[in-house]
Amino acid sequence: MGTVSAERLSAIFVEVADTLVDEFDLFDFLHLLTDRASSLVGAAAAGLMLADEHGRLEFIAGSDENVRLVELFQLQNSQGPCLEAFRTGQSVINVDLAAATARWPLFAPRATAAGFRSVHAFPLRLRSQVIGALNVFGDTRGGNFDDADVPIMQALADVATIGLMQERAIRRSEALTEQLQGALNSRIVIEQAKGALAQIHNVTVDEAFNRIRAYARSNNRRLTEVAHLIVTDLPSLPGLAQP
Repeated sequence: MGTVSAERLSAIFVEVADTLVDEFDLFDFLHLLTDRASSLVGAAAAGLMLADEHGRLEFIAGSDENVRLVELFQLQNSQGPCLEAFRTGQSVINVDLAAATARWPLFAPRATAAGFRSVHAFPLRLRSQVIGALNVFGDTRGGNFDDADVPIMQALADVATIGLMQERAIRRSEALTEQLQGALNSRIVIEQAKGALAQIHNVTVDEAFNRIRAYARSNNRRLTEVAHLIVTDLPSLPGLAQP
């Protein structure tokens, strides 16, 4: 592979970093990454896989259709560089596909038939956590990485990891915020229902709450559902509507 100019490398990292904004588009980010990974070192194609919630790799983005088919074949047959990099957490560098049949008896011939001559894979990792892998394919002889290419590609994989971890953290934070807001909204409705029932039955708000809970349990209904009906449609709850 050729030497990458500092200007080109800087431009690509700035472009990738610019995707890490509030309007984060995960798939656009990953496709951009595979496009830039292949163009950066003059590779034929690049593909990216991510682990699902069960730790199984799934193809998520590729620089072209050819690599997508090869990557799917890799997953279907449970062998290949991405899987190896993901399982070990170590990079797979400068593998001659024509000579890799013993290593990957199904994958190597399939990748060769697709026109690829060499392959490299980089784990997407943050400390000890590996969340996926980036595959880079070469289609010419002498398509090996030199000493300068490897840290560049691993840096791209690291940027992808940081972006993905940030996106997941934001999603978890948003989910937690939604859950908290939902709890707060439910609490407001419950307080309104307690006050309304206490006034109708001329009891304390504590007693009103006990009656709401008892009604919900005996009728196998959610507490928030019963509270909402007290506020919006009390006649639909005959056991609570009358003093």
